[in-house]
Amino acid sequence: MAADKDIIIALDEGTTNAKAVALDGNGKVVAKFSRSLTIQTPRDGWVEQSGEALVAASLAVMTQAIQAVGANRVAALAISNQRETAIGWYRASGRPLGPAMTWQCSRTADFCRTLREQGREAQIKAVTGLPIAPLFSASKMRWLLQSIPNGFQLAQQGEICLGTIDSWLLWNLTGGNAFRCDQSNASRTQLLNLTHGEWDDDMLTLFGIPRQALPEICPSSVYFGVTQGLIDIPDGIPILAMIGDSHAALFAHGLGAEGCVKATYGTGSSVMAPVQSALCDVNALATTVAWHDGNKRVYGLEGNIPHTGDAVAWMVDSTGLSELPEAQLIHELNTLPATVDSTLGVYFVPALTGLGAPWWDENARGLIHGLSRGVKRAHLVRAALESITYQIADVVMAMRQHSDFQLTALMVDGGPTKNDWLMQYQADLLGCPVMRSDVPELSAIGAALLARKALLNVDIEQLRRYLPEHVSFQPNAERHERLQKRWHEWQHAIERTRWQTQVN
Repeated sequence: MAADKDIIIALDEGTTNAKAVALDGNGKVVAKFSRSLTIQTPRDGWVEQSGEALVAASLAVMTQAIQAVGANRVAALAISNQRETAIGWYRASGRPLGPAMTWQCSRTADFCRTLREQGREAQIKAVTGLPIAPLFSASKMRWLLQSIPNGFQLAQQGEICLGTIDSWLLWNLTGGNAFRCDQSNASRTQLLNLTHGEWDDDMLTLFGIPRQALPEICPSSVYFGVTQGLIDIPDGIPILAMIGDSHAALFAHGLGAEGCVKATYGTGSSVMAPVQSALCDVNALATTVAWHDGNKRVYGLEGNIPHTGDAVAWMVDSTGLSELPEAQLIHELNTLPATVDSTLGVYFVPALTGLGAPWWDENARGLIHGLSRGVKRAHLVRAALESITYQIADVVMAMRQHSDFQLTALMVDGGPTKNDWLMQYQADLLGCPVMRSDVPELSAIGAALLARKALLNVDIEQLRRYLPEHVSFQPNAERHERLQKRWHEWQHAIERTRWQTQVN
């Protein structure tokens, strides 16, 4: 690496924001830019975003970051991205088939139910590590092909590209010259053979996805291509890392150290623990590729929760807090829960588009349980925040069934973790330390670390000096025992959201 090229620009393309972060040769953030993104919900259960808007926002913030540090200093680009979101586009023009179907979208629930009724769950789980759920990309890709005339035929002829957001961004950054994805994103499609690290013929047939429509699978830390044909971004900047955002956060927390379980608190949440193999006999959880660092594939045991920060956002809107200026809203969310001793028995189960791990019930619908005359806004807001901690605890409990699982600390990141009350409640509920990274750019940092590994050709351990520090929240043993009762009451509220499944 030339001495004057010391900057890595990492793009973190999430569900609600596209962020670009510039990190210097010491791994320190020297510039960052963000642009908000919108979500469309045209029908019940449909959640989508404009593919063009995702690209435009991503290019805009990357351009700002490059201009802030000087293009002559930029050594490489890295990408972390929202996972499972699927998009299709015409190979010749690069024009999307339609909006990207986000990871929250549940419009393929009927098809997933059919697969389950056909007894396909065990086969799919054994090959891909994933349970049947509309969360994952394969059923979305199938829907995209069905949504246009002759979609399957065009895909078989190689005229259509199907991908996750990393491949869509790479295609646009390289002027259509690179059609690739990384192993972590590929493992979220339900089309990857988890053991071999390649597209699986049986899964392609089952979902009706032609192989020629899919990107080439690469390690997470490798040369993917170079920028080309962009208006404000110079040609020739190498893209050296792509990785799903939750995986990137796990990498940035501790490079995959055993016992360091990661929970990302965002719109939804991913709870992920590093494990040694793809084998998993816990049906409620997914096994995934955490990353491939160019030398070794690392697996992750994971539970996905669709509505955590989103649950708080829904409650904020429903209680009128959204009318407040942002600074005042943040203050209210930090202070309101502590103004009451409890929720007065209220539980909010935010199954707004169904339940994720460990339930995987797309028929479930949210509820506010236990309302009484004395319940005020503070109780409802507290119930929304508590719902995050209970959902995390549900996944951790399922993980304890795995023989390879260890928990020494819960490593946390994401916007809601700024709430100290929430973090202490989580530590007390789980009975283990919660270690918070106060670096909001953690996913971007994880991607940048993988790019730095490829750039410098160094071992993983040589990246340890770049890791951010953590703030510790220690559990209170007495409160832990008390909160176990509330967590068990939460389980009863969960069951009430699943009445449609139980009736059927």
